[in-house]
Amino acid sequence: MRNYLILFTLLASTAAYAAPEDAISEARLRVDVEKLVSFGTRHTLSSQTDPKRGIGAARKWAESEFRKASAMCGNCLEVVLPETTVSGDRVPTPTRLVNVVAIQRGTERPNEVVIVQGHIDSRVTDILNAASDAPGANDNASGTALVLESARVLSREKFPTTIVYAALSGEEQGLLGGKLLADYAAAQGWTVKAVLNNDIVGGSTGSDGYRDNTNVRVLSEALRADSTDVLRAQMRRFGGENDSPSRNISRWVASLAEADAEKGLAVRQIWRADRMGRGGDQLPFSDKGYPAVRFTVAVEDYEHQHQDLRTEAGVKFGDTADEMDFPYLAKVTRLNVRALAKLARTPMPPAPVVKGAVKPSTDIEWQPVPGAVRYTLWQRRTDAPMWQTKLLESAETKASLPGVRADDWLFGVNAVAADGSESPVASAVPGGQFGPLPPAIAKP
Repeated sequence: MRNYLILFTLLASTAAYAAPEDAISEARLRVDVEKLVSFGTRHTLSSQTDPKRGIGAARKWAESEFRKASAMCGNCLEVVLPETTVSGDRVPTPTRLVNVVAIQRGTERPNEVVIVQGHIDSRVTDILNAASDAPGANDNASGTALVLESARVLSREKFPTTIVYAALSGEEQGLLGGKLLADYAAAQGWTVKAVLNNDIVGGSTGSDGYRDNTNVRVLSEALRADSTDVLRAQMRRFGGENDSPSRNISRWVASLAEADAEKGLAVRQIWRADRMGRGGDQLPFSDKGYPAVRFTVAVEDYEHQHQDLRTEAGVKFGDTADEMDFPYLAKVTRLNVRALAKLARTPMPPAPVVKGAVKPSTDIEWQPVPGAVRYTLWQRRTDAPMWQTKLLESAETKASLPGVRADDWLFGVNAVAADGSESPVASAVPGGQFGPLPPAIAKP
């Protein structure tokens, strides 16, 4: 009887956390945000040596949290601290810049990588003011807490490919931490499947009082940031203006959220690289040709973003934790974790090529990718925003479509793992392949 009880307990525990996102703790997210706020300021130019205040203390705490998570999984996380020295308009004196990164190596294809990141630094009204309190609760303790919580729950499992968790410095001073990590990824030779940048993900009420706790915005570039004259000339003839790998990551995340609509969070796709006149740490990755998107709140509260702590005419200013919506942050974290778990199980998307000029049929070919047991061919009208029709599934790496005129359609292919996990779709258009451009297109 005792053995049956033990087995029942184990099965019940497994059922309770059947999916990693079920283990997300809203309480832990709150504690993490409040801890980050307690460092007073996390400005990139603030103290790196004070044990209680400044960017140095915040980084050391984030590193300790990664190491605690690693200890719980048998040291499955490798914690690294990429660093460089930066200077510029927003960094008037040469300053040490350090990212805090935890790497959960894949068991089968460790060089295939998905990255979840959020910047840890904060600011007030004056971008060079490193002395005043800059709590940075929503911008961006929320994103850092999401990254830490993702590491805690996903490190309990093993995945065929690698997950990288990153707390980035220097975002407010010019996306410096994003550039540092993108350079690190290139130096490591990583094949980057997707970058999920989380920046301002913990609030649900806008400056005008409008509340939206059921949507999260996912922003993606249309044209590849690494586009060249050669690629743009090909796109002008063959299309693909709306089919960058980043845009297909956005579509994939939106479909994932739609499939789990009962979770209470939908994706509002924003088809811009970032908000108007703004930027985020996904952009340095896009510049290198890596697929990258930004998660951010559905409505922004500008009185509680990049503001000195003060009250004017009865209006409170400043980015404080009491203005946040922690149940909303938990929902955004769960969506990220669902996406990360699936992406870490999927193969890389293939790079399909379509042939259909001057004939009433279409042929599509692609090279096999490691970890794929079959492929799915997708189709949509050239003016349709989402993939519409699953044409076929096959273990082959080519397909012929009699009577289908290539002029009228866009085609894409995704890869399917043995457990059924499906990669994002790669579009059969110039520049549609995931990863840096091939040499023939990469010419300036």
